[in-house]
Amino acid sequence: MSETADSAILEAEAIRSGYHGVTVIKGLDFEVGNEIFSVLGANGAGKTTLLATVARLIPLMAGRIHFRGEDVSELPPFETAERGIGYVPQEKGVFPELSVFENLTVGGMIGERSPEERMDEVFQLFPDLKVLLNQPAGTLSGGESRMVAAGRALMQDPTLLLLDEPTAGLSPLYVDMFFEKVTEIHESRGVGIVLAEQNATKALEVADRVMVLSLGESFLIEDAEHLTTQQLKEGYRI
Repeated sequence: MSETADSAILEAEAIRSGYHGVTVIKGLDFEVGNEIFSVLGANGAGKTTLLATVARLIPLMAGRIHFRGEDVSELPPFETAERGIGYVPQEKGVFPELSVFENLTVGGMIGERSPEERMDEVFQLFPDLKVLLNQPAGTLSGGESRMVAAGRALMQDPTLLLLDEPTAGLSPLYVDMFFEKVTEIHESRGVGIVLAEQNATKALEVADRVMVLSLGESFLIEDAEHLTTQQLKEGYRI
């Protein structure tokens, strides 16, 4: 275990998972504290599968997942969400038929604080959403949809936020904005973040620690500031 063990929010022990009997995640051990923990790797490395496994959308083939000291390995997604795991998928992160307001309200069904208070906090983070409240989410641009998906997850008052390639396919303007928001969410709300990203350069700018995945296995886990270009190339098999 690393130095974050005493304050770990999430602990994964020898986890294996995949689809239709095919193993994608192959015995990963890692933990996440109150930090920005970036998961990097080439296409097909298993980043999306890993986050969906932690969110309990994909069953474990082996291993255990502990969240805030509780074994959540067998829990369904709605129960891990209630316990404080927020998840923003790479695609289909919004309910397209529902308005922006209704999407956010769905997230507010979990948690103790008033939905109005939490929605105000989302507007502080993403002020553009205020003018889009009555618009069907399916009509939004890619960047706007990302804001709604992230806002809905934050409405759950998570302790840990899983972001699966939140900047995929976005314009450079939205990419810069989202990475700024990732840091702001972590620092202002004290939320631990697992950030799966293709954009290694940007991810390293905001991350505290990094895990480089290679074909479903951990190539290395390192402090972001100590990760070398050579290590990254080896992990990506460039």
